[in-house]
Amino acid sequence: MVSFKLNGRQVSLDVPGTTPLLWAIRDVAGLTGTKYGCGAGLCGACTVHIDGVALRSCQTTVSEVANKAVTTIEGLSKDSSHPLQKAWVDLQVPQCGYCQSGQIMKAAELLAKNKAPSREEIVTHMDGNICRCGTYHKIIAAIQTAAKGA
Repeated sequence: MVSFKLNGRQVSLDVPGTTPLLWAIRDVAGLTGTKYGCGAGLCGACTVHIDGVALRSCQTTVSEVANKAVTTIEGLSKDSSHPLQKAWVDLQVPQCGYCQSGQIMKAAELLAKNKAPSREEIVTHMDGNICRCGTYHKIIAAIQTAAKGA
């Protein structure tokens, strides 16, 4: 059993400690907003927050999050009212949408640290989160919009 907080709720999952957090979140906890992209920590689709830090859940084992706080896209807000989620909808950011939860989680980490990032700071921070549809200009615009409304 591995115990940790998942979206503010204490959970104990009966999985081997070597299980990737991604699979524990999706298959055991049933939260499917976090996506499997590459399995190698390169694309960012599986990004979650662990104690407020955006990390790749496909490369993090459940034993590494014992007694920590994990936040998924479902835990960012209960009703999709987070400024990033609202900006994503308002600016119609997603094309296929597959990478978007990871994009939002990475962006949320930035805005938690920097309420008014420059375009360069956004680009630098988001580097490594891949959007196969190429909606980067909309992603940047949504982060700028959220920063103004946060």
